Amino acid sequence: MSGSASGIGEAVRQRLEKSGLRVVGVDLHDADVIADLSTAEGRQLAVETTTDLAGGRLDGLVACAGLGPHVTPFEKIVRVNYFGCLAYLDGLLPALAQGEAPAAVAISSNGATLTPKNQTLVEVLLAGDEEPACTVAASLDGATVYGMSKLAMTRALRRRSQVWADAGVRLNAVAPGPVDTPLLRDSLEDKILGPLVEALPVPMGRRAAPAEIAGAVGFLLDPVNSFVHGSVLFVDGGSDALIRPDIF
Repeated sequence: MSGSASGIGEAVRQRLEKSGLRVVGVDLHDADVIADLSTAEGRQLAVETTTDLAGGRLDGLVACAGLGPHVTPFEKIVRVNYFGCLAYLDGLLPALAQGEAPAAVAISSNGATLTPKNQTLVEVLLAGDEEPACTVAASLDGATVYGMSKLAMTRALRRRSQVWADAGVRLNAVAPGPVDTPLLRDSLEDKILGPLVEALPVPMGRRAAPAEIAGAVGFLLDPVNSFVHGSVLFVDGGSDALIRPDIF
């Protein structure tokens, strides 16, 4: 799994390890595989080393590595959240296809639906054009780049539903709301992003703990849920339902 060293990724790793599973973690530090998913070289290293450590066979995969809207330069957000995520997932599909009841989960965000749309960035991301996408991202603000990187990534996952089903692998996404992680805390400290985060209404009146998101990931990985495929599970305390009640 990617992003295994902190935040949601750390909570997912701990949950899986407590259930007796062997986890191959990928991150910038404190992981089995030290790799930077913002670069082509890092993506290749993550895929090849994970495949080797897993003996060419994976039963599950979690793409959790991601950068928040406070990160600059903004183009790095799309490099990790979109291109890094998809390269990691697609690169490990052959190993997943060798697994037992295999499934993969990517971490999206309710920001994918709640952030005002920038169709230009979404379209260039879905076209797979990394450098043009970075050029567009550099002209926007961090919140927009983050939201659109998650929106495009989630659409790209859903567009893979037939190909992955043909390979015998389920692929789903979790869309968290505000979660008490270092990523969120960094956003809260930003003078522009902080007020935006605070203004988001959450019907449950609180932020999630990373373990609560890990629980949703565990649900989607569990072979008992073998007909759940191509879905996006919102774990956001009701924010999406409150703001978009009729989008269903």
